[in-house]
Amino acid sequence: MKKKIINGIQQIGIGTPTAQKTFDWYRNLLGFDIKVFEDEAQAKLMTRYTDDEVRARHAILSMNLNGGGGLEIWQYTSRTPQAASFDILFGDLGIHGMKIRCLDIKKAHALLTEKGVNPGAIASSPIGVPHFYFKDPWGNQVEAVHDNYCFSPQDSSFGGVMGVSIGVTAMDESISFYSNLLGFDDLVYDESGVFEDLKAVAGGDGNYRRVLLRHKPRQAGGFSNLLGPTEIELFQALDRPVNKIYADRSWGDLGYIHLCFDVAGMDLLREECKAFGKPFTVDSSNSFDMGDAAGHFSYIEDPDGTLIEFVETHKVPILKKFGIFINLKKRDPLKPLPNWIVKSMKIHRVKGDS
Repeated sequence: MKKKIINGIQQIGIGTPTAQKTFDWYRNLLGFDIKVFEDEAQAKLMTRYTDDEVRARHAILSMNLNGGGGLEIWQYTSRTPQAASFDILFGDLGIHGMKIRCLDIKKAHALLTEKGVNPGAIASSPIGVPHFYFKDPWGNQVEAVHDNYCFSPQDSSFGGVMGVSIGVTAMDESISFYSNLLGFDDLVYDESGVFEDLKAVAGGDGNYRRVLLRHKPRQAGGFSNLLGPTEIELFQALDRPVNKIYADRSWGDLGYIHLCFDVAGMDLLREECKAFGKPFTVDSSNSFDMGDAAGHFSYIEDPDGTLIEFVETHKVPILKKFGIFINLKKRDPLKPLPNWIVKSMKIHRVKGDS
């Protein structure tokens, strides 16, 4: 490996009081019905972010085969997870919303309305893309964004995770971090003011500098076809003081705990982050094991302390019932897995309403 590769957003971590109920809700309404793994263990390497205590947790990774990143649904089992002591607004520091790919935005909006979710009205983004906001039952802000990318057509109008909204304090520094280090080098828009399409969300009537970053087409491997193209939207509040979303709380408490990228070339990435002034704050060093999956993970912080995770996947279950796993360490990291292999993950689909 002569360079690092970012294949896409692997997952967003969501701290929840009940992993199973959260999995069922996202499975039933948003199509995240592929259970990649479920594991109970102690988060021994995360003590830097858990008050220097080893904490036990229950984690489920779920995916949507329409295409996009997954959800790492994360529940403390050794303590009661804490909510923020304030209402989280756009521009507050950290991940204040995730973006879900949406193939039929009108149908998706009608479904959520029928199910009593009470989504905001469909509006147009600064570049005319239809989208709308809603909250899950645990108060997490979700944005459904119209996007035509589809990996493997499923029944759901929703796809997987295509991005996040992140609050920042110094926009230019954050743009440099996400574009130069993480490869989001396509600045789609950089606008300031009060935005009509945000009026339906908490804090959306404020004055913001708002930047959308995407990545130009890039060579990638592994699960890149499943993960698809991604975007990061940065918000800087210009007319009010902001709160740090995880101030006085631990990683794993309620809300969006991290943004995780699927990568190859972790050793090179370690050196690149160090040279950029953002060294790894957590590093599993070799290979972690989460029951059915294994790999190498690390964390860095963005300029405001938002946690960014990197995972270099070594082993993942494809046909677990038959004992078939993919060993990615033996494959060319620049070569995507054949689509039929990734699509065979449908054998891990969890069916039925709960």
